[in-house]
Amino acid sequence: MAFETKEQVLEKILDQEKPVCPNCNKEMDLWEVPPINFSDGLGWDSPYLYVCFNDECPMYVSGWDNLMENYSHKASYRCIKSPFGKNFEAMPVFSPMGGTGQKITEQVMAEKEALKEAIKKGFSILAECYTSKDDLTVIRLLLDVHEPVRVRVKAAEMAGDLAGLEAIDLINNYKFGNDILQKQVKEAVAKIHERHFTRECPFCAEIIKKRAKICKHCNRDVAGQ
Repeated sequence: MAFETKEQVLEKILDQEKPVCPNCNKEMDLWEVPPINFSDGLGWDSPYLYVCFNDECPMYVSGWDNLMENYSHKASYRCIKSPFGKNFEAMPVFSPMGGTGQKITEQVMAEKEALKEAIKKGFSILAECYTSKDDLTVIRLLLDVHEPVRVRVKAAEMAGDLAGLEAIDLINNYKFGNDILQKQVKEAVAKIHERHFTRECPFCAEIIKKRAKICKHCNRDVAGQ
């Protein structure tokens, strides 16, 4: 199963046509799922959902009386839909402003568009690096926290093909803080070792030849290790 970043998921969603709420026939808004799930605790299949924020929507209007009469809760429902599913569902809200903080507004869309351009620029630079075998720029992009995650993931992939042994310590000593990126970096380090027929000493972590029996750095027996 391939992993996707939020940027990749959003890029797919932005190519879709927004759905229409089946309760009021109004176009639904794109909404970013909060980091903490509620309801059944199972979460959703996407970091973004479509939500109907029309305050005149019949589901929303009738939801206040329904929840008060049946559950004694001052709350209502908003119609929601996953970008990757067919069914429309209901999400509880506890005030007219509930959930509006995660709406993808025009400003947010502008920020996402800027991110898209940054990714495009980063990929263009990496393409040039691959042609010119410029591993230094690849490593720089990989370690740059200001670069989009997608660019850094691609840079990690390319580092495995281009970087020399001197890049291993630099990469290993860096905390990336992203599971997808960290996984790709681990694979890149393994590929660098494979290309140079090397490995790390299990005792001192220095780089040694793959077939070495004694570590030249710590003089420990590494045969079979």
